[in-house]
Amino acid sequence: MHTVDQENVSATLTVAAPAATVFAVLTDPTTHSAIDGTGWVQEAVDRAPLTEVGQVFRMDMYHPNHPNGDYQVANQVQVLDPPRAIGWLTGQEKDDGHLEFGGWTWRYDLAPLGPSETEVTLTYDWSAVPQSIRDYIHFPPFSPDHLTNSLHHLAQLVAGR
Repeated sequence: MHTVDQENVSATLTVAAPAATVFAVLTDPTTHSAIDGTGWVQEAVDRAPLTEVGQVFRMDMYHPNHPNGDYQVANQVQVLDPPRAIGWLTGQEKDDGHLEFGGWTWRYDLAPLGPSETEVTLTYDWSAVPQSIRDYIHFPPFSPDHLTNSLHHLAQLVAGR
């Protein structure tokens, strides 16, 4: 099931694992490529677990429509409420080390449905994206099915824990 709002899209899936297990997978940047499943997210540059708001983790990316094909994003943790919620802003690190964010966020909300099941909602929000970026990037930059597929990948990873 997914919903598309004016400025965000979300999907929800029940995962057969405790919330703490699901949260542990989400806080591990090395799992994000497998969770994404599109081939856009390549490899975690920063492999340390996500433990605090403000923490930055970089990911190697690939997209056929990107001017360079291969590029890197810098994500900054915005929400970290174990084992209930985790979210981050996506941007880029400039040559001088300054971070610049595009205005879109990824967020996972976890609701325990008992000791071994968790309802996971993944939300992609672009409400803070300035018009200058909207002029050349269509939002959302993927079909709504992407979020559902991503949650299924997460469920598979969690099942292997």
